[in-house]
Amino acid sequence: MYIEISIQRQTLTLLSDHHELLAQYPISTAANGVGCEKDSGCTPLGEHIIRAKIGEGAPANTVFVGRRPTGEICTPDLMAAFPNRDWILTRILWLSGKEVGKNRLGNVDTMQRYIYIHGTPDSTDMGQVGSHGCVRMRNADIIQLFDTVPVGTQVLIQEA
Repeated sequence: MYIEISIQRQTLTLLSDHHELLAQYPISTAANGVGCEKDSGCTPLGEHIIRAKIGEGAPANTVFVGRRPTGEICTPDLMAAFPNRDWILTRILWLSGKEVGKNRLGNVDTMQRYIYIHGTPDSTDMGQVGSHGCVRMRNADIIQLFDTVPVGTQVLIQEA
């Protein structure tokens, strides 16, 4: 199976090896648009793989900072107390680029940029841009995807 992410449609599509639709989810990608450069705040394009899966078994809305659970569960009160926090919740699928010079190594390395597919507060609008470069998903959706795909799953991020 493999994943296709459409920036234009703001969707993540899970397909079988025979190109059959397995699932499709609304997402939110970078408010800054697409781009692969370090510190750009953009969502990188091109071929990637899921390099690591983080958060297996954690409760929905578990808060992660630096890929580690903080011991917090995201609630409206916690969000009000930390209004500027970039909420990384529930599960993390850490991406690694496959295309040297485009999204791998040097100043364009997706993994070194800490680009993930991850959960976000349920109040976050899906289907429109808004992240700092990552691919945000609803918590129930990221749990389902996390439980379905193995490390090494191919991910194609494209504009169309």
